[in-house]
Amino acid sequence: MSDTPTLMRRRLGTIVKTMRVRAGLSLADAAKLLGLSGAPTLSKIEHGKQRPDLDKFFAAYGVDDPAHMAETRKIAKFAAASRQRNLFAQYGDAIRASFADFIELEEIATRADVYAAQVIPGLLQTVDYAHAVIEGSSKWSTAREVRTFTELRMKRQRILAPPPPHEEPVRDPLWMCCVLDEACLRREIGGPGVHRQQLTYLLEASEKPNVELQVLSFNAGAHTGLDGSYTMFRFEAGEPIVAVEPLTTSIYLEEDAHVGRYARAYSSLRAQALDVDGSRRFISRLIEEVH
Repeated sequence: MSDTPTLMRRRLGTIVKTMRVRAGLSLADAAKLLGLSGAPTLSKIEHGKQRPDLDKFFAAYGVDDPAHMAETRKIAKFAAASRQRNLFAQYGDAIRASFADFIELEEIATRADVYAAQVIPGLLQTVDYAHAVIEGSSKWSTAREVRTFTELRMKRQRILAPPPPHEEPVRDPLWMCCVLDEACLRREIGGPGVHRQQLTYLLEASEKPNVELQVLSFNAGAHTGLDGSYTMFRFEAGEPIVAVEPLTTSIYLEEDAHVGRYARAYSSLRAQALDVDGSRRFISRLIEEVH
């Protein structure tokens, strides 16, 4: 493992620590019971820097609930999975630590609930729109960096598509549910041509069986998304994780209280937004308005 564990490895470490605490064991006592070299080794495991032998931990901590054990094994499988080697090998310089976690979550999630307040989400952007968004941000200083990150964004979109016929499916395409604020659709980024192309592409994407788009119109008034954009990732095992994206870095929320608040907020947004068919009609009208 690297010195900087992935978010899922840290989550697994937290689960292991919780099992120890519930068993009433100190680090030193647990390490001795597990036959480890000492408390520092166990501490590395609990911080996601070293992989645990789950069978040994279950036995030592008296964990015998089949459902809990099965879920922990699935999370361990996520934690052990390599990040997209080709993406990280090709774009490692462009992928910062917090964004590496975001890409990892995209890869292992079964569903992403997205609220977009200002711009179309990256997974639904055209190359020209993405280039204009990235170039207009303050995060990249050279034309080469802008091109590289634009290419990376396009490569990430593969998770929404089924694998080519000649390839064995590794996983189902990501299910993406997206609430778009009307501001995203009306903001002209890259000029009228790029804007129109982006809206047309968005309309086409909404026809995919695993993409569900709803528009939150200005007429909806005040709503629970006024604090900004976020993504809630849901998984085959384990609780959801919410990614909030302020200007400088991504923040990941895992505590039940935070996740529950965002889940309720998202349900409210969907209830206030136009339904899927109404949203498609709304986007179609906007396309006609762009000249």
